[in-house]
Amino acid sequence: MNRIKTHVKKGDEVVVITGNHRGATGKVLHVLAAKNQVLIEGVRMIKKHQKKTQDDAGGIVQREGPVHISNVKVVEKTNEKADKKKKAA
Repeated sequence: MNRIKTHVKKGDEVVVITGNHRGATGKVLHVLAAKNQVLIEGVRMIKKHQKKTQDDAGGIVQREGPVHISNVKVVEKTNEKADKKKKAA
């Protein structure tokens, strides 16, 4: 089985570029490569109805919903050491 190559990976800082959540930024929690979707921390919060179990009381739980991978872009982080060298020169 072949792996599907994506431009984002778990832990990347991304920004949503289109859709209802445009402009939102967050860290990638999970990449669903087969569905071309990502879960981003704090973006597209949905309410999930959880059934009561022996361990959990159940109820309505808020969690992140998936965003299509084409709607996100990796935020480039600047290297502080490189910035200091440029300012010093």
